[in-house]
This record gives sequence, structure tokens and C-alpha cells, in this order.
Amino acid sequence: MKLFSYIVARDYGFAPNPFHGYCTLATCKPKIRTAAAIADWIVGTGAKTKYGLSGRLIYAMKVAETLPYDAYWSDPRFLAKRPVLNGSLKLVYGDNIYHRSGRRWAQANSHHSLEHGRRNLRNVARDTSADRVLIATKFVYWGRAAPKIPKLFRPYRRTGEDICCPGQGHRVLSHDLAAAFEEWLDREDQWGIRNLPLEFDRHERAANRSTIGSNAPTRGQMPAARVRLASSSPRAR
Repeated sequence: MKLFSYIVARDYGFAPNPFHGYCTLATCKPKIRTAAAIADWIVGTGAKTKYGLSGRLIYAMKVAETLPYDAYWSDPRFLAKRPVLNGSLKLVYGDNIYHRSGRRWAQANSHHSLEHGRRNLRNVARDTSADRVLIATKFVYWGRAAPKIPKLFRPYRRTGEDICCPGQGHRVLSHDLAAAFEEWLDREDQWGIRNLPLEFDRHERAANRSTIGSNAPTRGQMPAARVRLASSSPRAR
């Protein structure tokens, strides 16, 4: 068991996506998605510059299963994670967006596509460079309520490792630290979704709170693809 740690630069509830009973990492972080094994931990910590949350825990997930994109796309368990751009915000940011169409990758109209559903080729190339989705049922997602990570892990005395990654990329930490971190999470017993993604409050539709948590699309809403925020940037998260 290892622990992969990185900074969550932008928290939309997209990568990771903690909704519908599973925490999934289906886009971004291709190196982590390639290397992580079953029972490894993925930990996302807060961004200092954008959110002022350095040293805080955005989420943690224990990998229970992996799937290639085609299997993820068609699996009935994850149909609710296909994006619905006139639905609630947690549907808008669905991460089940890739499958093969002939020899090329189809990209659903989503947070990673361009206006009018056009494929964002930079995001397609980056995301699909790792044809692998990480899936967890044991996870905690804190989002905007991110708690401070205990000093025990900064650094962890037995190994001298700091659980927080200092910058871009990620760090791979030892079994000893991963086991101690899991023991701490078990003691805390705060599993599942604890709060909403940081970017939900910045969304144009945030004033209508009923659209944030509801699964039902709202009649008459403009598709969220027209309100791209940072998602229209070709740079992948």
C-alpha cells in the first residue's frame, strides 16, 4: 500500500468526482491513474495561491477498483456520472466523459470540452494517455470545509515524509505513512461527502441553491457549458 499526494489546483467536484456513492478519478493526473494500485491511497490537498488552503485535506480515497474508459462509460453503476449540462451542479461536473468511437476517443460535452460540445483535443490527449479510472467506496471528500492535516504527518516522524506535495506533480509516499494515515481516518470516522466543492460557490448558478445538490434538471436553465469559468481553458487539471 502506497499513498499518492498532490495539490488540487481547482476543485469542481470533477477530478475527483465524489458523487453518486463513489469517489472517482477519471480525468487529469494521468501518472497517478497509471501507477496507483488497488488499496493505494490518493490524497488531494489544498492550493495555497487559489484557495488559501495549503496544508488542508480536500479529499482522500482508497482505490478499490480500476476500469478502462469504455467499461466505465457503459457500467450501469456510473451512468449517473455522465455529465448533464442543464442539471444540478453535481451532474454538470460528471466525469464519465470518454469512450471510443471507432478509432478515436469520443468526449462528452463536459467540463473538459470546448463550447458547443466540441472536443478539447489537449484535454483528450492528456486524459486518455492513461486509459484507467480509479474508483473508491472508502473515501472522504471535504471540499470547501477542508480540515488542517495533523502535524503527525508533516512530517511523519517514522519516515521523515511530509504528506503534502510541495508543488506541481505528485509524490509517492511509503506504506508506513499510508497505514498511519488510514488509521487516523478510521479514528476520525468522517467518511463520504462532508461538504461541497470549492468552485460551486463561484458558479453563476450558485445563487439558486436548489440546483447544487438536486439530481433533477431544472427546466429553462441555460446549459452550464455556456458558463465555462476556467473549464474553457485548454489546460487540463
